Amino acid sequence: MRAWLSCTGFELLARDPADIVGRLAAAQQARGYPGSPDQDFAWRGQVAALRQAVAHAGGAAWTVALEYDLLRLEKRVDAVLLTDRAILALEFKTAAATPAALAEAEDYALDLRDFHAGSRHHPILPVLVAGEDGFHPPAQPPLFWDGVLQPLACGAAGLGDLLAWVQSTAPVGSALDGAAWLAAPYRPVPTIVEAATLLYARNGVAQIASARADAANLTRTAAAISSAVALARQEKAKTVVFVTGIPGAGKTLCGLNAIFGAAKQDGAAFLTGNAPLIAVLRAALVQDAVLRGECGRAEAERRVKAALQNVHRFLEDNAEATTAPPERMIVFDEAQRAWDAAKARLGTRNRPSRLSMSEPGHTLDIMGRHEGWAVVVALIGQGQEINTGEAGLAEWGRVIQADPRWRAVAAPRGQQGLDVPGAGWLALDPALDLVTPIRSIRETAGAAWVDAVLRGAVAEARDLAAGCTLPFLVTRDLPAMRAALRGLARGQRRAGLLASAGAKRLRAEGLGVQLEDVADWFLRRWPDVRGSDALETIATEYDCQGLELDVAGLAWGGDFIRRADTWQARNFVGAAWQRAEKDATFIRNTYRVLLTRARYETIIWVPRGSPRADPFHDPTRDSAEMDAVAEFLLACGARPLEAFAPPAQDAAPALLL
Repeated sequence: MRAWLSCTGFELLARDPADIVGRLAAAQQARGYPGSPDQDFAWRGQVAALRQAVAHAGGAAWTVALEYDLLRLEKRVDAVLLTDRAILALEFKTAAATPAALAEAEDYALDLRDFHAGSRHHPILPVLVAGEDGFHPPAQPPLFWDGVLQPLACGAAGLGDLLAWVQSTAPVGSALDGAAWLAAPYRPVPTIVEAATLLYARNGVAQIASARADAANLTRTAAAISSAVALARQEKAKTVVFVTGIPGAGKTLCGLNAIFGAAKQDGAAFLTGNAPLIAVLRAALVQDAVLRGECGRAEAERRVKAALQNVHRFLEDNAEATTAPPERMIVFDEAQRAWDAAKARLGTRNRPSRLSMSEPGHTLDIMGRHEGWAVVVALIGQGQEINTGEAGLAEWGRVIQADPRWRAVAAPRGQQGLDVPGAGWLALDPALDLVTPIRSIRETAGAAWVDAVLRGAVAEARDLAAGCTLPFLVTRDLPAMRAALRGLARGQRRAGLLASAGAKRLRAEGLGVQLEDVADWFLRRWPDVRGSDALETIATEYDCQGLELDVAGLAWGGDFIRRADTWQARNFVGAAWQRAEKDATFIRNTYRVLLTRARYETIIWVPRGSPRADPFHDPTRDSAEMDAVAEFLLACGARPLEAFAPPAQDAAPALLL
């Protein structure tokens, strides 16, 4: 049971308050959390306020759940109160109410809506109990008691009046069974930052692997990775484990679980060439370790840098050595993007390269120096190659074939990319293919819809859209997109603006400022203007790949347009667009990455462009080209933003049960 203590309203009134506080303290210790006099004092105040309020509103038959665990960043709802009409998520504060505290209460209610099966079909009211003021009912009561309502605030002395107002205002709906609600499944899907923080702090969290009813796919893949690692240890073998998956299916989550879970004891590291992902995860893990009191900032940074490394630096640092690295197991993130030999030899502007082979070749050479077992978990994303010099799966197959020390295991779909049919060193395991998207909270059709759109398959995309509530909206109005993003990012949900790095002419539309610090953009919150939800700066495909937003605003650029009933990719060179034949696949994949970043809605802003009749017509922003893009997206089933209304204060996730 997720509640530290649950009871009926009658039991709450009948029990000694000291007994209730003692039970909460015992539950706290049983979960490994240190107690404190301040926490006991806070509980005494909360229990007193709840007892008085329940008695005042006649709630003896209600259900009370105290300290209800939520997986997301190990947060807990102070109290969940189930009346016969509504679910109340109560957050207690001793100080006066603030917007941040109201957002926290609302976020808890949204979490129950999204991930708790027993909360379906019932109104959920976030309540902030702060200070000692009374309750002042809203001037306009809610017209519809559906989903998560707007949060209310009152002082401890006014909680009873608030409960009485709920009972007199909310309609009687479907019956709320307290025991059934407490036993109902809670299947959260944390963001990648939240998941990494939890995994790092706890050395593995089983609840993450079992998130969502459809996550048997995740569970099977995590188990398959563990089995491959165990077999390599047992047989003292060197193995590459290929994990394939569609965008948003949980590849990074499986990789982080492999590193921060049981394998950590033998030395393990998560390697990625995705610098923004490293920056954001490192900043989040360091901040969390310091807040938990695990260690000082300097030591936290040292530990985190050892666990999360830049793959290019790892290879450079070990390329000319002759000894094995400390890591016996590594996860190679986005392994299909590993550099080929030509790109590896080039190095960067600031640093000459020490590499003489492709990055897959150096990876096997370095990890192959270990006596006994070694494992490389290669995470392979389909359709996400966004740059030149990326070797792809075929290069991994070539170097494994050429090195008899190594063997591999992959899903049948991964075998096709390795391009070595019938290879004796390759075993097949279908569980290593992640095919169910979990990033999108409400619908699983989003990734397939994006794929159909980018292939130009109008009928297929339209059929997919007809079978679900498609979370893609289209507008031609930039202020309208910003307003909608702010409205959809309720509670502590995060919004942000995205655009292709090649969309050079967006600056003429008033949206061309790229972010300065990716960790600030993904971790800071408004009113800090550096945060994504300030909606001032844009993140490109290079900034956001592997990361995610709750709601995203995608600014469509002139680098990917519709012409003659087909997509045309372009590069902006000098003062004009030029057709990008060689880079067409990369630009298409750029939009695949950008269109699959949101956990909830994606609002696509297609600029109106410059009309040809305008005497100052700008051909680099031709309105006819932009009109064609907008019309195509709408024909594929995306909904006009202007006709959109959030469904029933946001309906429950489609695959919650």
